[in-house]
Amino acid sequence: MARTITLAHSPDSDDAFMFYALAKGKVDARGLEFKHVLEDIQTLNEKAAQGVYDITAISFHAYYKVRGKYLLTGSGASVGDGYGPVIVSRRPLTRQDLDEATVAVPGELTTAFLVFRLYAPSARWKVIPFDKIQEAVGKGDIDAGILIHEGQLTYRDQKLHRVVDLGEWWKLGTGLPLPLGGNAIRRDLDLKTAAACCDVIHDSVKYALDHKKEALDYALTYGRGMDRARADKFVGMYVNGFTLELGKRGEDAVAELFRLGHEAGIIPVRVEPEFMD
Repeated sequence: MARTITLAHSPDSDDAFMFYALAKGKVDARGLEFKHVLEDIQTLNEKAAQGVYDITAISFHAYYKVRGKYLLTGSGASVGDGYGPVIVSRRPLTRQDLDEATVAVPGELTTAFLVFRLYAPSARWKVIPFDKIQEAVGKGDIDAGILIHEGQLTYRDQKLHRVVDLGEWWKLGTGLPLPLGGNAIRRDLDLKTAAACCDVIHDSVKYALDHKKEALDYALTYGRGMDRARADKFVGMYVNGFTLELGKRGEDAVAELFRLGHEAGIIPVRVEPEFMD
């Protein structure tokens, strides 16, 4: 009887794209049976702290809370190379204006929140579900908001103003891509099973990149109203070479994120990322 592995990820088009091949049996599952669980990233971050799932998507920011239970995987990361979450407002705002503003954030363990705190350390914030932030800013219920997922491509439809692209700001300051989310695998899985899981994730991402049209057709069902052109652009932004293999540059970026977060007092402990080889 095949061993069942719980694989938790968010119900977003980029995650759907990268796990399409696994969900539809297009790659060798190495004798394992994967049970897909779909939950928003904030919930996944919280459940990872409890070690609920065998493999789970997490925000890199959240890793410091779960590092005792999980290792990071080399494949499956969402990395923005010169782009990332966007802070938007109803009227034009400067960085200095944010010092007097309240900014909607999608969760205090998200990487978007961490980079926002690095960018505007004096700003106030309020947690709002990620899919409600754009509407709240558009209605004037809050001064500004951080948009993740497809909101990065749709905010202009509501004539909202971009304050900053946090991924662009990050790269200007560090010279590195911005690692937003990755996959974590339980430390207590036996080495053979853990290695097989990592191979399957790698193969699923590679299949999607090699068979983009059929994987995108599947991902569109998770696109929350995006047309094909926008879904194609969004998936291309966050399922890329870093997703296939984070590599040294990607791992260096994760380490730098943790270093700067700790120096700023946002991450309370010094963290060295540990990856499942």
